[in-house]
Amino acid sequence: MEAMAMVSILAIPAMITVILLHGWIKKVPLYDSFVAGGKEGFQTAVRIMPYLVAIFLAIGLMRKSGAMDYLIQLLMPLARLVGIPSEVLPLTLMRPLSGSGSLVILKDIIGTYGADSFPGRVAATMMGSAETIFYTMAVYFGAIGVQRSRHTVPAALIAHFASVIASVVVWSVLLRRL
Repeated sequence: MEAMAMVSILAIPAMITVILLHGWIKKVPLYDSFVAGGKEGFQTAVRIMPYLVAIFLAIGLMRKSGAMDYLIQLLMPLARLVGIPSEVLPLTLMRPLSGSGSLVILKDIIGTYGADSFPGRVAATMMGSAETIFYTMAVYFGAIGVQRSRHTVPAALIAHFASVIASVVVWSVLLRRL
């Protein structure tokens, strides 16, 4: 275990050293390249800022207005039918929208029910296997200027739903065997 901890501590400095050595061997102007990369990164950050503000505003409005609670109540019968624990339903709805918001919900689920409970295991698996769809789209599509995303959203939502169902099915099967 100590060897693994040492590898994880040294991995990033070793990777930076290898990159610098590679650039030095290839005679790349390292400082100029670093400054140009920083300038490009800053321009990208400024370019995607409106998309991020829009997604964070939409999330905030949904949570503060109570629309999220109404949506959860509306979807509760369908979740029960599919086998999704009611405790996990807020995470199912928040995960495509916000990584930090879903992390708060995951913390609440694990704090309330425990990491070894069915909702805790399903939530943790779902958190690791699903993506923050709209945040990711805002960042990457905003960075390259994609305006139309008509096929991406349905495909990503189908993948999200598949990860939710897979999390429930996997833990239902595994807990019957344990």
